[in-house]
Amino acid sequence: MKAEVVLTVSESKRLIAKGVAGLDFIQERLRQGIIVVSTGSTNGYVYEELTGQTIDKRAYLTGRTTPAKATLGWKVRRMPDLVLVDGHPAPELDRFSALARMKAGDVYVKGANALNYTRGLAGITIGDPSGGTVGGAMGPIVGKKLRLLIPVGLEKEVPFHIQTTSALVAKPDSHLGVVHSLWPVRGIIFTEIEALNVLCSVDAYPVAAGGLAGAEGGLRLLLIGNDEAIHQAVDLVTGIQGEPPFG
Repeated sequence: MKAEVVLTVSESKRLIAKGVAGLDFIQERLRQGIIVVSTGSTNGYVYEELTGQTIDKRAYLTGRTTPAKATLGWKVRRMPDLVLVDGHPAPELDRFSALARMKAGDVYVKGANALNYTRGLAGITIGDPSGGTVGGAMGPIVGKKLRLLIPVGLEKEVPFHIQTTSALVAKPDSHLGVVHSLWPVRGIIFTEIEALNVLCSVDAYPVAAGGLAGAEGGLRLLLIGNDEAIHQAVDLVTGIQGEPPFG
């Protein structure tokens, strides 16, 4: 059986966050273990789904991409990192200090700014000369065999190899204005495709992207599965549709 659904950017973020919360290894670490949810737009939704709390997601950001000439006027105080130890918030820990206590199989959740989906490769823009979150966390993530979970919408898909564009950015030539670094990262890529599979056992295929009147950056998905699964998936998406735009 087939069905077609359309998701806006914020609806995709909510769907992905629900899928993250439904992952077996997330549920396992909520019972015993450590989960770090670093700041980010999609991770604000993950925060809500893992804690059951509603937050001002504008306060759960570090870097952001906004219209060049927009005046946001956001007056929010940045929230501390969410670190869950055995399912309970540990406010004494943050995205860096938690790493000392984490063990193999614990989960580090970090969003991305670019995606090569078929290559299983994400890219993270870096504005901090020390490397930002990735620079401070990647060593322990690899060395301790932590799970690096990368929730990222398919809107972030880019046509060129992230390794190639990262190398172009890194060339020490002259530049006009700020040129952010791009850090290629491999981990557990988790998009709308994975979320729908985890939550409803359907296969999702992106067939078109973009839109108008609030659907800019949106996604049209073809869903394939048995009758029960398709009905479940459509009901899930229908319940998510109407999610307010971010900010």
